[in-house]
Amino acid sequence: MNELEINCVYKHFKGKYYVVVDVAKDCETLEDVVVYRALYGEHTLWVRKKEDFLSEVDHVKYPDVKQKYRFEKKNDL
Repeated sequence: MNELEINCVYKHFKGKYYVVVDVAKDCETLEDVVVYRALYGEHTLWVRKKEDFLSEVDHVKYPDVKQKYRFEKKNDL
């Protein structure tokens, strides 16, 4: 299972890098959301449901992707 770590760098399966800032709660659904910042361009701050952040890549839709998970922690940076 893919696990989440705060202040770690993750690679999105499409190739861009992000740092996880924190986990927050959606005020309407109370679901956990991951707050993460792009490490490129304008360093935009994003949020995504934690469940989706940690999910596997849809290899039917993206058959050429080698990465197992949508976001994977990068230890080598």
